[in-house]
Amino acid sequence: MSLRPRRPRLGLVAFLCLSVLTGAGVVSSSCAADAAAEAAAEAGTPPNTLSESERKAGWQLLFNGDDLDQWRGYNAAEVPKNWSVVEGTIHYDGLSPEQKKLKGKQRPPRGDLMTRQKFDQFELSLEYRISEGGNSGIMFHVAEQEGKPPWHSGPEIQVQDNEGGHDPQKAGWLYQLFQPPKSIPIAKKPLPGQEEDAPLDATRPAGEWNQVTLKLSANQGEVNVNGVRYYTFVLGSDDWKKRVAESKFGSIEGFGAAGIGHIVLQDHGDAVSYRNIKIRDLSQPVADPVDGDLSTIRPEVAFPELKWDGWEPYNEKGKLVEFIPVLITGSGDGSGRLFVADQKGVIYAFDERPDVQSSTTFLDINEKVAHRGRLGDEEGLLGLAFHPQFARNGKFYCYYTLREPAHTSVISEFTVKAENAAKPSIGSADVASERELLRIDQPFPNHNGGTVCFDGEGYLCIAIGDGGAFYDPYNNAQDLTTPFGTVLRIDVNEQTEDKAYGIPAGNPFADGVGPDGGEAMPEIFAYGFRNPWRLTLDAPTGQLWLADVGQNLYEEINLVHAGGNYGWNYREGLHPFGSRVPPRTAAMVDPIWEYDHEIGKSITGGAVYRGQSAPDLEGLYVYADYVTGKLFALEFDGDSQVATANYAIPSDRMPVVTFGIGDSGEVYFGRATGNGKGVYKLVQADEAAE
Repeated sequence: MSLRPRRPRLGLVAFLCLSVLTGAGVVSSSCAADAAAEAAAEAGTPPNTLSESERKAGWQLLFNGDDLDQWRGYNAAEVPKNWSVVEGTIHYDGLSPEQKKLKGKQRPPRGDLMTRQKFDQFELSLEYRISEGGNSGIMFHVAEQEGKPPWHSGPEIQVQDNEGGHDPQKAGWLYQLFQPPKSIPIAKKPLPGQEEDAPLDATRPAGEWNQVTLKLSANQGEVNVNGVRYYTFVLGSDDWKKRVAESKFGSIEGFGAAGIGHIVLQDHGDAVSYRNIKIRDLSQPVADPVDGDLSTIRPEVAFPELKWDGWEPYNEKGKLVEFIPVLITGSGDGSGRLFVADQKGVIYAFDERPDVQSSTTFLDINEKVAHRGRLGDEEGLLGLAFHPQFARNGKFYCYYTLREPAHTSVISEFTVKAENAAKPSIGSADVASERELLRIDQPFPNHNGGTVCFDGEGYLCIAIGDGGAFYDPYNNAQDLTTPFGTVLRIDVNEQTEDKAYGIPAGNPFADGVGPDGGEAMPEIFAYGFRNPWRLTLDAPTGQLWLADVGQNLYEEINLVHAGGNYGWNYREGLHPFGSRVPPRTAAMVDPIWEYDHEIGKSITGGAVYRGQSAPDLEGLYVYADYVTGKLFALEFDGDSQVATANYAIPSDRMPVVTFGIGDSGEVYFGRATGNGKGVYKLVQADEAAE
């Protein structure tokens, strides 16, 4: 069956009611209900607190929700009277229209709010809510100078209502210096609803909360608005100096050159609120969010003598050919075999013992598979799962990318060769036995997801990415009429008149109706994912674990529940993403763990350890970060449904591409190598030394 989804209607945005600002900017009581609805939709860590991951990674609060002890006025010892704490926010009422008309001493006094402490290299994260038509700003490296305003020294990240504001510089722009690009990378097109040739705008409307992050290190500055990267810059570089010279700041001596200074929230006369103001020192390496190292655990090559059947490290042109063990699994048939698939389309089988020397080719579909070096690194043979009754029926399932037509994902059923039908645990698969279950046209070559696995009820689960590019440009992950950004669940033991499979009765949208009464694919089990890599079943608990690769700021780990909306692209992890406001009825499932991009940049989902070689890992979820090569183990309390600890596993920082579980219960992981020795396992340190 081919799933060729309709393209979502571009620009169709579900907004919450705007918080109405009355008088001089006080939020009305009716909008308090809207704020409560927003809080429900944007669940996560309570405002003005640190998550466990943030606390362990060195974040500190600049505002605790109760007082302004860490703030004072610019050129003043105390907090200006125009700023106060209102319902957990730093709030400024703003001037009324009549007050704004007053001149000189008749006009109420104004004052910018400034941190008492100075900062040089740091990462700042905060949320703002601006009034309709309002304007404010976030300045950094401000040098306090008598008789001069803070913007004479500190560059300003603009804060304003982009719809009703009076400044051509939009929210998030570095005032007169930097603005966002005009297209999405890879997609090379505007965001939905964005005018052609206009800079990206990820800002939510006046009255809604927006997140701004500023990273400022010795090598680079970076600004993100609601998770969307707006621009990067280098203070003091030739480009920086040129931009300053061409701006209104060119004639101001010392502008943007202090190298250290205060953070200032601007009083522009308009109502504005700030919250969740967090900062982290970047002058030193950022600490991993861990509770210690599991120094008793070491990774080691699992099968040091193993040769891959027919694989050579060099091609006919003498070019190195990497072996990419993208899939590792047992078959559950009692044969003691382990199966490893190379991304290029070959599945190998061998005995699961450390002294094994040879493998056999179980399935070779290389000629059909688009893989690295052809269409993109995130395509290829991406998923493999054996039927729970494989020992009797010889069936297994693959998720792969076709060479032709391009960017087409296929989920197919295969069986072993007829001569092995009586005993599927020996021999190889029959390529000609392929029965195609699903075909999905991918709009881009990345974010394919690809995991296929059977859940505790014997249904096949399929993890699919949002379709690719950046930012989910078609808003696929929240569109229940497409398979993108979802975990599908199907019954491979049944067929219907129009499908090559059945729909499990327990699927949340089995009747084709979504949570809001609209149309929904009955195959969808959970949704709101960006690029799930990987999905795995912990058999003793029946729990599905899913790691979702983030966009610009956060990586996350989820437990998959029927009907769960995991937030993308309204959220990235626990944080707002993009300009779309979640519907008031949205109820999103929080990740059980997240980490930010100072820790790692691409999570590789793992498995709950139930093996014998590393007893200290028993019951921990082992995972990795592909970019940094770090290995971690997460402790999760099933009763409280809370991650209680996170540990680092010492290693040589390997780019782990996948994890898998053998029939022995051992957890293996794979990395691309030029010598074929890329399958590892975790062992106790004394065993590793031995």
